[in-house]
Amino acid sequence: MLVRDAMSTVVLTIGPTHTLRQAAALMAARKVGAAIVHDPDAGGIGILTERDILISVGQGQDPDTELVHAHTTTDVVFATPAWTLEEAAAAMAHGGFRHLIVLDRDEPAGVVSVRDIIRCWAPARQQVPA
Repeated sequence: MLVRDAMSTVVLTIGPTHTLRQAAALMAARKVGAAIVHDPDAGGIGILTERDILISVGQGQDPDTELVHAHTTTDVVFATPAWTLEEAAAAMAHGGFRHLIVLDRDEPAGVVSVRDIIRCWAPARQQVPA
């Protein structure tokens, strides 16, 4: 199976000047664990995950004043729709993260998560004889 078969094409894109509370509310409303951060001034695309928000709140930072740009991962590993799920899983395991932004022709086409991969693999694994 390929990343295009597993990725979510419902992508939340936010700006760097959103507060963490605004980002969390948007992520919760869309039921996603990551948002693509588009910052044309910083030169590209980053990602904000639920873990980034959790770390900030756990450190006692105020989600109403903390801005997304201070918590965005900008050193992002991107996948393509043609990657295999094995390649995506290996990249996540190697990098220690749970989401990959999927680029198609240098534009965000979706996000693939560990959960997406598990959903694809679980039915196939259940059919394998023990």
